[in-house]
Amino acid sequence: MYDRGLGVLEKYGLTAKTVTRGRGSLICETEQGPKLIREYWGSPRKLEFQRKLQLHCRQEGFAGVDLILENLEGQTVTTDGEGTPYTVRDWFAGRECDTRSREDVMKSVRALAALHKVMQMPKEEDSEAEGLLEECQRHNRELRRIRKFVQSRKRKNDFEEKLASSISLFLEQGERTVEELRDSGWEALRQKFPDSVCHGDCNQHNILMTGQGTVFTNFEKWSYDLQTRDLYQFMRKILEKYGWNRELGYRMIREYDRERSLSAEELLNLKLRLSYPWKFWKLANYYSENNKVWISRKNTEKLEQTIRLAEPWRKFLDDFPLK
Repeated sequence: MYDRGLGVLEKYGLTAKTVTRGRGSLICETEQGPKLIREYWGSPRKLEFQRKLQLHCRQEGFAGVDLILENLEGQTVTTDGEGTPYTVRDWFAGRECDTRSREDVMKSVRALAALHKVMQMPKEEDSEAEGLLEECQRHNRELRRIRKFVQSRKRKNDFEEKLASSISLFLEQGERTVEELRDSGWEALRQKFPDSVCHGDCNQHNILMTGQGTVFTNFEKWSYDLQTRDLYQFMRKILEKYGWNRELGYRMIREYDRERSLSAEELLNLKLRLSYPWKFWKLANYYSENNKVWISRKNTEKLEQTIRLAEPWRKFLDDFPLK
């Protein structure tokens, strides 16, 4: 139903004047400005820390974050009459970052650096992201298993033919990244920043361009980690769309560095994060975990594009600007 979840607003003392659909949500104009309603099935404890993090950012002078609201009973999760849990948060009138606009991209990078400067909080619970080395090792094991399966198939569809012929190339790159990570001292670098917090899902859909400036939303995947994780996520999403354009990528790094200086160790960590074949792994893993008989044309096209971009990706990494 279009109004599903609207009833929880009364538990916040709010009334919806207008309602529009968002991504899996309802955006309501209320007497206290725009609010967003969304189902929430995660941990209430982690959500409370998310609210604390968002409040901390605002108190430290970075107002461009959404904010989980407490209801009239002081709770961050509100259940409707059917037992469905919801969150309500402060929202903003604006549009998503347009990846076709380099101006939007640079504004987002500068804002991310400013956000990172205030996203420092002492640990209160174990919410560290999986270690980068362990994550890459796990993905390599998955790729080896997928390679064995797909190369053994007698009859292959178009997707499987392309996957079978290219998987060794990308797995070799993944294994090189693991070796370089082992030698990089990344764990010692992580220990230098024990209180640094990441957004965790830094892409154009979670960045709004508003009249009040650049806004970051949807912090549900926050974690303690090196903040190069956020920068790498955003850069990879953008650069895949621009064919790993070196001028654009290096400019993004410079724009970030002007606001929040990157050390030589952080730059190396950023390069290593960008060195892993994440997109290829994602496509191969989706194939492995879902129906291996029918593959959508869209995923075949994504695989073709990933293979096609392998050479510009390699050149981008070869010329990466380390201090």
